[in-house]
Amino acid sequence: MFLRRAEPDVRLSGMAAKGFWPVTRKGPSWHPAPSICCAAPGDCTSHHARGLARISMWLLTQVGGEAPDRPSLASCQAASLTCLSFPAEFFLSLLEKMQAQEILRMLRLPELGDLSQFFRSLSATTLVSMGALAAILAYWFTHRPKALQPPCNLLMQSEEVEGSGGARRSVIGDSQQLFTHYYDDARTMYEVFRRGLRISGNGPCLGFRNPKQPYQWLSYQEVADRAEFLGSGLLQHNCKPCTDQFIGVFAQNRPEWIIAELACYTYSMVVVPLYDTLGPGAVRYIINTADISTVIVDKPQKAVVLLEHVERKETPGLKLIILMEPFEEALKDRGQECGVVIKSMQDVEDCGQQNHCDPVPPKPSDLSIVCFTSGTTGNPKGAMLTHGNVVADFSGFLKVTESQWSPTCADVHISYLPLAHMFERMVQSVVYCHGGRVGFFQGDIRLLSDDMKALCPTIFPVVPRLLNRMYDKIFSQADTPLKRWLLEFAAKRKQAEVRSGIIRNDSIWDELFFNKIQASLGGCVRMIVTGAAPASPTVLGFLRAALGCQVYEGYGQTECTAGCTFTTPGDWTSGHVGAPLPCNHIKLVDVEELNYWTSKGEGEICVRGPNVFKGYLKDPERTKEALDDDGWLHTGDIGKWLPGEYVAPEMIENIYIRSEPVAQVYVHGDSLKAFLVGIVVPDPEVMPSWAQKRGIEGTYAELCTNKELKKAILEDMLRLGKESGLHSFEQVKAIHIHSDMFSVQNGLLTPTLKAKRPELREYFKKQIEELYSTSM
Repeated sequence: MFLRRAEPDVRLSGMAAKGFWPVTRKGPSWHPAPSICCAAPGDCTSHHARGLARISMWLLTQVGGEAPDRPSLASCQAASLTCLSFPAEFFLSLLEKMQAQEILRMLRLPELGDLSQFFRSLSATTLVSMGALAAILAYWFTHRPKALQPPCNLLMQSEEVEGSGGARRSVIGDSQQLFTHYYDDARTMYEVFRRGLRISGNGPCLGFRNPKQPYQWLSYQEVADRAEFLGSGLLQHNCKPCTDQFIGVFAQNRPEWIIAELACYTYSMVVVPLYDTLGPGAVRYIINTADISTVIVDKPQKAVVLLEHVERKETPGLKLIILMEPFEEALKDRGQECGVVIKSMQDVEDCGQQNHCDPVPPKPSDLSIVCFTSGTTGNPKGAMLTHGNVVADFSGFLKVTESQWSPTCADVHISYLPLAHMFERMVQSVVYCHGGRVGFFQGDIRLLSDDMKALCPTIFPVVPRLLNRMYDKIFSQADTPLKRWLLEFAAKRKQAEVRSGIIRNDSIWDELFFNKIQASLGGCVRMIVTGAAPASPTVLGFLRAALGCQVYEGYGQTECTAGCTFTTPGDWTSGHVGAPLPCNHIKLVDVEELNYWTSKGEGEICVRGPNVFKGYLKDPERTKEALDDDGWLHTGDIGKWLPGEYVAPEMIENIYIRSEPVAQVYVHGDSLKAFLVGIVVPDPEVMPSWAQKRGIEGTYAELCTNKELKKAILEDMLRLGKESGLHSFEQVKAIHIHSDMFSVQNGLLTPTLKAKRPELREYFKKQIEELYSTSM
């Protein structure tokens, strides 16, 4: 057995196989050699002593001794005799130590000199390629899309409230207390606007445009001044600065609407919006119920409608009509004949400027608005909402989204949804509170895309019906199988990113497919909020990917100010409307007649919190039906707690509407019957091609009466219901095909495009009875 100095070919006796490693000299000391090679025992005779000497000399270096640079043969023989006197155990431990040091040496990073020599050996082309690759990797690492971080665990978005009978609250927030306000200096709607005035630096506030013209803007200070002048003018016309003074506003969305609203808030008066589409009967009912003596209208035609009511002695309390637009003197004369004063808005503002009164700001508990519902449950009911209700609701929205979206003075909102609807008013309140801008559409929904291109909004509230139109238009342009396949492929790639939390509009798929879609909305949208009706999961999932911005869905009603649940940032799945807002609790209660039980996580949705209304104006009976003794608002909607603890209202219709040929659906249940039935309106654009694929030809009207096609539609609906996990008692057993769309004009939809269930039930009473009689 021997050791020799490490050369290109190091040889060792057969004992090396038992774990003996050679050593090599490096610098002033000896180290284990990097390689081993076995040789025949006959080669070991002349080197045995020298190997033992090396061990001895290595020992000397470990204890601080000095070893000669090249040991002589005599010294090797002497060292060999010395080493042979040691026991075998000593050599084993020595070899283990030498082997460990060799492993550590091999793990060391290369020295700079070695790296320098390595790179000098590479060609220029290789070095350039390596540099380019490094640059690409560095750019990707610093610019790679990052997923939005949810503000909470998405598997537990709400938690049960102790001692509340199963109620749940949002887990977002720092305390157990329900959210009442977001900013200390913005607790009323008057303070909300004043805050926007301050932080915007008197920036642009309200925008309007004429056809093919750019937007013109009123500054925050101009709006505030005009509101004070108008409010002072109202006081000069026998209005009182108190919460018993109701002012009607009967106009389409426009800057004067907001000026009139702010005028009321400045002097603690109450706004009562009137829908354009409510009809004369409902307008008359609201004026009488709210004892409205002053109405601000936009067009002379509406003033004529109001005068006709007075002339017929149907609204004897109406005394003053203020017009935003010019009118003829004949209208003023007609008003005098029936005791109604007709004034222009500018005249009232001028009067107020000459007789200015100091503001009388409201308190959070004061009434701010009486918002009459649009009749989903019969005649309009006046929901009384305080300043605190409104502030609490939009503060809950701000709290949920604060980690991913913060409104600023640079935000722009497009106003086209009715201002008489609390959904639109809530979004605008968020914008005003942060000094942003609100631009109004021209008044024609067909020109909305043109308005958006001119305005470039960053915030876009939308109803599902408009989302469906966008979706249908996009896919209608993919008019060949190849184009449709490419569009669906790109959407799936983007949807995969969305599911992982990545929201962006600069991917390769955006460049190739989706930039034109985004440009049609102005190209700057960073938040879309949908509500007022359930959104199709298919449509919502596609548009989240195609539009490249955060898309949120909420659920609520006028009685809880606007929303009570909202999508949690980072949860971009579809088919639900999020967790409770931090401003309210949610609970479900049993609905025995429909077989919904809270033990199964199903039931009627109930809401309680500072955003819940105070009751219906002069209607204690219906107030008692809606609000129980514990302050819970009973919505009348059915919901279900899903994994992750969010609520899905109108679940059945929401699933069925995903069927390709279905445009609208109404599901009806009778507590005395054992199953559900449905009224289905096919999509006129999709139905013919869908039927043709099944070998059925005919006009749209003929297809709607085809029994085979009705059977095919029902089967497709049931398939979707089964895939979505509906129980058998939640599936419709029979359907009636109706050819005309539910609409505002035929009284089956509200102006916000929500289904009027009592009207639908009455309208299709005969068809529903036939479905039950023929299916028993």
